[in-house]
Amino acid sequence: MFKREEVFLAFDTEYFSLGYLDALSYQDTLIHRLDPRVKLLVTMAFIVTVISFPKYDLSGLVPLLIFPAVLVIAGEIPIGFILKKILIVSPFALFIGIFNPLLDRTPLLYAFGLPISGGWMSFVSVMAKFLLTISSGLLLIATTSFPGVCHALRRLGLPEVFVAQLIFLYRYIFVLLEETMKIVRARDVRSFGNRGRDMKTFTSLVSIMFIRTMDRSERIYQAMLSRGFNGNLMSTKRYALSFFDIIFAVIAVSVFLLLRQYNIVMIIGTQVTGRFLP
Repeated sequence: MFKREEVFLAFDTEYFSLGYLDALSYQDTLIHRLDPRVKLLVTMAFIVTVISFPKYDLSGLVPLLIFPAVLVIAGEIPIGFILKKILIVSPFALFIGIFNPLLDRTPLLYAFGLPISGGWMSFVSVMAKFLLTISSGLLLIATTSFPGVCHALRRLGLPEVFVAQLIFLYRYIFVLLEETMKIVRARDVRSFGNRGRDMKTFTSLVSIMFIRTMDRSERIYQAMLSRGFNGNLMSTKRYALSFFDIIFAVIAVSVFLLLRQYNIVMIIGTQVTGRFLP
């Protein structure tokens, strides 16, 4: 019985953590009050800057940690939650770069007398870029909300039909998970030990889940029509560019360009070694 309660608790925890990013977006901080369009454009500029670095340039990526650090501190976002989400999807980046050390064995530098190949450098570069880009995307949602990002895309000119598809897809995930949670609970209550976990039962549960979620989504759509939904997505928030929004965007993009043009870590290292070493 204790183990079954642990299963329920774990499933509920994972279910509610999916919406925690949106819950964080309802805070009232300096970052949260920025216009969503500004945050979206600045985040896109940051991602493009990160991706543009050469595969062997690790030192140039280090100063870019400033941007997610500022968002975490100024937006009061729990860093542990963001790192946990990054860790969950990290195997994808790991699989992409894990073969680099095998394909590129040319030594590029030596550390403590040991050669470090270009493959290891590019592998670490892939993981660093993954960390920076994924964290910036998660922080964008945590400070704006996914619907807020979609409304920003609409204000920037993305067709209404694409924005609607994104929002409905996002909302449908929660409908799917809610019905899945009910089915999993019902199966665990009616089964003992490993019974009910075979492939035949799993296939049957997937079919039932699909039917129930389709029926639930149809009821939701009918409820939306009864409340006057005509295909246009309305937002209760009114956004307007302020002077601070423009200043934030100009400073952020300027810093990105500066860090891309000049290797700050290399410059500082050269100055320090030149001062203390003959």
